[in-house]
Amino acid sequence: MSTPPALAVTRAQARRFLVARHGLAPPRSLAPQPASVLEVVRRFGSLQFDPVESPGARNHELVLHARIQGYRRGWCEQHLYGPPGTRTLFEAYNKALNILPVSELSAHRMAWERGQERHKDGLFRTHRALVDKVLDTIRREGPVSARAVSDTHHQAVAWHWAPTREGRAALEALFEAGVLGIARRDGNHRHFDLQERLLPGALAEPPWPRPRCVAHRLHSRYRAVGLLGATGAAEVFASLGGAEPRREALATLLGEGRLLPVALEGDRRLRYVLAEERDLLERSMAPLDPGARGVAFLAPLDPLLWDRGLLEVLWGFAYRWELYTPEEKRSHGAYVLPILWGERLVGRLEPRLDREKSSVSLRGLWFEEGFDPLTEEGFAEAFRQALDAWRRFLGALGVRRPRGRLGRLFDGLPRV
Repeated sequence: MSTPPALAVTRAQARRFLVARHGLAPPRSLAPQPASVLEVVRRFGSLQFDPVESPGARNHELVLHARIQGYRRGWCEQHLYGPPGTRTLFEAYNKALNILPVSELSAHRMAWERGQERHKDGLFRTHRALVDKVLDTIRREGPVSARAVSDTHHQAVAWHWAPTREGRAALEALFEAGVLGIARRDGNHRHFDLQERLLPGALAEPPWPRPRCVAHRLHSRYRAVGLLGATGAAEVFASLGGAEPRREALATLLGEGRLLPVALEGDRRLRYVLAEERDLLERSMAPLDPGARGVAFLAPLDPLLWDRGLLEVLWGFAYRWELYTPEEKRSHGAYVLPILWGERLVGRLEPRLDREKSSVSLRGLWFEEGFDPLTEEGFAEAFRQALDAWRRFLGALGVRRPRGRLGRLFDGLPRV
């Protein structure tokens, strides 16, 4: 099947399309119920998991809060850590550590196969006795905590990021190989159990051939971003087996008509959209309805932000998550969230939850050059609504008003 001609798309049209297909026109519009979590994950194919809770919640929770009205912490976990055999979401490596639909497990077992290949002549061989002991304990006694195993087997071994305790490395390797899954999390403390107990029905389905897996996992990146090219930042295309399998997978997706090429104004390379979103793309030629405008605070690893180059092409917005950047080299702050207003990225803020005082404050608030939040029609009220939704999401009683002119943006919010 031949590839259709590229659709010509303006930058303005692309911006409207992206905020609409990302569920942000307006923000927080999905039904206030746990089922909406599944709607988001199925739409994007995955949510990136990161354990840091610097602003008061984790990355995936911030992604969900931006799209689901009245999102509550724990809704996602109902799907992730429900009774064995009933789970609809699971954790595994795709782009990074991701939350994925159990219904797509057959495609993502490719990651487990690669984990098995990676460790069979490494830790599984050098620490065979420890691995066998951990598995025997879990078979007999049920889930074990990572902390307990790590404290018992604490000799340091070389690991991906740095030397780590051999007990932790053994659990991580078994998780990467798909032998163990996460039974539950207590904060950042994980409890592991056998995948065959946690996902028995899904594991009964046979794994797919490797090329089909690569195509599906590549398709999940296009589902997440919405307007991705054939190449880009390495982390966006990680865990696909290399450049050649990725090229073949893209050709397959185009040949099957699942992706359509797009010629984006101001961008020299082709990008691609999901075929089923063509109608939405064409409707996005019209201006965004005023009722669809709102303010959202975007998580650092929100799918809309995965392609940093796309942010610069469409919005002229340079964004870098600086959590792991030395303080003296940061442009803004450690955990800064872009501010979306309608179809525009207009600034960034760094919120902070003071649990002791039950208050939300801002370590920093920055707006793009030429944007005045106090004179922009409708922005101040939308900003207050977003900040109040954020306060409620984190369970805070009030918001601390900053000094200076921008303090007027906080008029009417509850204070502590």
